[in-house]
Amino acid sequence: MKRTFLMIASPDAPTEDWAQAVALAAPELQVVVAPDRDSALRLLPQADAAFGTLDAELLAQASRLAWLQAPQAAPPAGYFFPELVAHPVQVTNFRGIYNDHVATHAVAMLLALARGFPRYMRQQGRGEWSRHLADEDVLHLPESRVLVVGVGGIGAEIGRMVAAFGAKVVGIDPRRTEPVEGIATIFPPAELDRLLPSADAVILTLPHTPESEGLIDARRLALMQPRSLLINIGRGATVRLDPLVEALRQERLGGAALDVFEEEPLPPDHPLWREPRALLTPHVAVVGPHIVERRLAVLCDNAQRFAAGQPLRNVVDKALWY
Repeated sequence: MKRTFLMIASPDAPTEDWAQAVALAAPELQVVVAPDRDSALRLLPQADAAFGTLDAELLAQASRLAWLQAPQAAPPAGYFFPELVAHPVQVTNFRGIYNDHVATHAVAMLLALARGFPRYMRQQGRGEWSRHLADEDVLHLPESRVLVVGVGGIGAEIGRMVAAFGAKVVGIDPRRTEPVEGIATIFPPAELDRLLPSADAVILTLPHTPESEGLIDARRLALMQPRSLLINIGRGATVRLDPLVEALRQERLGGAALDVFEEEPLPPDHPLWREPRALLTPHVAVVGPHIVERRLAVLCDNAQRFAAGQPLRNVVDKALWY
């Protein structure tokens, strides 16, 4: 008897098209679509695997569920609720498919801050010719120390790219300890406070987890050098915006570039929009060609693996949310 794979309708995926692709890739599975919540409640008791987002009520119907594919690379807070963490189901995500796009965005932000581009971009809109940039305002990358916090696929790619500019790159990661290309040394998270004062630039690639929430707060911003640069392309919850604005206003930080924010969309009246040393993009680091194909490829590969009883790709530690 075929095992059942349930595709729960999601705004993050073309459900019907993906269901057909999974059925072709893994004909050993019976692929069923739940277009709405009522259908999901009705179909989950027969499901051995599923794609989508569950809550406690839906999970309570999933007595046979052995594999759940999350719709995102890093699902938002609340996806891993206590009942799901305790449930024996394996959860997988789409990590790895955005590495090149997000790393390029992060490095572009670093280069822009290093040369004072945020201020020139504001001048351009006013037609203002002001060559205020001084030698000491430039972060000379060949003489800089860059700290990458989170050396997963994205962080490792950032390290490789930044090292090509001559910077000394060090990393922090809770799991990875061996050096990777471009990153000289990787330290455990307990070393963050010791490393922040010596970093000319700090790049955050972290997922939102209980440990990363509010990681960069007023206390840690105070540990950074007055000319240090902060870039966040991980998750918005890792950086507290109020103390960040204060640090920029008081010139206790050289600049900040953010693609993700505590509150999204960032309100139009938020002072960060008008901070001359800030560079903001609206959560677009993941944008780039081939993402849809890459997501579907991971889903189909995992469906084949599940049907064959093989280890799944991108298994998540549910207690850590990644």
